[in-house]
Amino acid sequence: MIYFKDEKQQTEIKTEQVENTIDIKDLRLGISNFDTINPLLTNNKEVLNIGKLIFEPLLSLDTNYKLKKCLATECSKTSNTSYVIKIDNNKKWQDGSALIAKDIQFTIDRLKEGKSIYSYNVEKVTSVEVLDADTVKINLSQEVPFFEYQLTFPILPNNYYKGEDFNTSTKTPMGTGMYKIDSVDGTNIVLKKNEKWWNKGNIDTKIKTIQIKIYSEIGELYNSFKLGNVDIFTTANTNLQQYIGTIGYAKTEFKGREFDYLALNCEDEILKNKEVRKAISYSIDKNNIVSSVYNNECYASDFPLDYDNYLYEWNKSNLGYNPDEAKKILSDNGWEYKNNSWQKKEDYRTRKISITLTVNSNNQERLKVAENIKQQLEQIGFKITIKKVSDSQYQTILQTKNYEIIITGVYNSYNPDLNTFLSTGNLQNYNNEEINSIISQVKNIDNEELLKEKYKELIKIFYDEQPFIGLYRNKIFVIKNQCLSGEITRK
Repeated sequence: MIYFKDEKQQTEIKTEQVENTIDIKDLRLGISNFDTINPLLTNNKEVLNIGKLIFEPLLSLDTNYKLKKCLATECSKTSNTSYVIKIDNNKKWQDGSALIAKDIQFTIDRLKEGKSIYSYNVEKVTSVEVLDADTVKINLSQEVPFFEYQLTFPILPNNYYKGEDFNTSTKTPMGTGMYKIDSVDGTNIVLKKNEKWWNKGNIDTKIKTIQIKIYSEIGELYNSFKLGNVDIFTTANTNLQQYIGTIGYAKTEFKGREFDYLALNCEDEILKNKEVRKAISYSIDKNNIVSSVYNNECYASDFPLDYDNYLYEWNKSNLGYNPDEAKKILSDNGWEYKNNSWQKKEDYRTRKISITLTVNSNNQERLKVAENIKQQLEQIGFKITIKKVSDSQYQTILQTKNYEIIITGVYNSYNPDLNTFLSTGNLQNYNNEEINSIISQVKNIDNEELLKEKYKELIKIFYDEQPFIGLYRNKIFVIKNQCLSGEITRK
C-alpha cells in the first residue's frame, strides 16, 4: 500500500492481486499548475499532498483528526507562549544522516521568511531555541489555542542547504518519508521507495516507483487520465464528469475544508431571539440545497467540526429539517402566524418577522443557495428579502457586520479551536459566557475524555442557541484507474 495524502489525511491504496485488476509496482500520479516540489516554497496544495510521501512533520493527524507523533517524540506546553519539542535522532534523512534539532529551527526560519501555504502555521512564532541535539523550544508572540495542530508542516534538513540560498537552491529536496525523489525534470518527478525509512517496520508498500506527471493545466491532466497515462489524481471539481465521463474509473469522496454557513446577527431586534434562530434552522432543508444547487457534489454540514473530528460527538436525531418543529418553537414562544406573517406583541407594539439575507452577487452558487433558502423559509411563513451586493460591498458589510443574515464561508482548519465562530468578534455578534468559559478551558486540557466532554457541553449550548447555521462543505475526490485494486481510505 502507499499513502497519498492531503493536509490532514493520507489515502491508502492497497494493491493486492484481485480479479480484473493488476498488481501495481509502479504508480503514475497526475498534478497540474506545478510550481516547485519544495514543500516550504510551494503554493500548490496538490504539491503538498504528494509531498507528504517524501517529507514528514513533527506531528500528524489520524483518521479522526487526533494528533499523533511523527518526527517528534514529545511536545510539551511549558507556558501559554512556549512549547518544548523533542525529536528522535535515530530517524534518518534519506541520505542516512541523523535528524537533529537544528533542522526544526531551520525549517521554521525558512517558513517565516517566505509566503508558502505553510507560512501561516508559524506566523505567531517569534523564535526557536535549540536546547540540545534533539530538543527545541518554540516561542510565540501570543497564545495560540491548540498550537500543536500547527506543527504539521514538513521538516527539511539544515546541513543539506548549508552555504547556499535556500530560495534559489537547485538541489533536489530531501525528506525522511516513505519515498525519496529520484529525478526531476520539466514534465516528470520520479519517486523511489525509501528502503531505509524509519517506519518501514510498521507500514510498508509494494509500490517501488511513483511517477508524478506534471501538466500545465487541469484540462491536460483530465485528457491524459482518459488516455490511460495517469493512474490516480485528486480534485475538488464538482463538474468532473463533463471532462472524464462516467466510466473507466473509480471515485472516492472525502469531506473537504470549505465550510459555508449563515451568520445570524444576534444583535438584530428579531434575531436576538433564539427561538427565531432555531426556527430558521429547522426550516432549512440542507439536503435540498445540496441536491438542487450542487447536484449532490457537496455534503450537508451543521458544524465546523463535523468532518469526522473526534471532538464532534452529537446525536443528530433531534436536528435537521423539521418545519413542524419550527412552527411549534415560534408558537411556544408567543409568536402567532396571522395576516401572512409571524408576529408577536411586546411592549405594546407588534413585531413581525421580516429578515434580509445578504449574498455576494458575483458568487453564482451562493445566489442560488440564497434563492433556495428564501423559498424554504417563506413556506414556513417568514418574510425574506435577498440583498445582492458587489464584492467590495460584501467585504465592507462583512467587516462592519451590517446585516441581518449573511451567507459566508471559511476554509476550515483542522485545529479544533472555535474562537472564530463563537468567541468575541465572531460574525454573529454572539456572546455566551458559558461558551466563552469552555473555549478558554479546552485549550489547556490534555485529557482526551475531559476534552470530549467539554466539547459536548459546548456543542449542546450551540444547538440550543443556534447563533449560526451550517449549510454544506465541499467534497474532495480521489479518481483512480479502475485497474487499481483495493480501496482508498483516510489514514
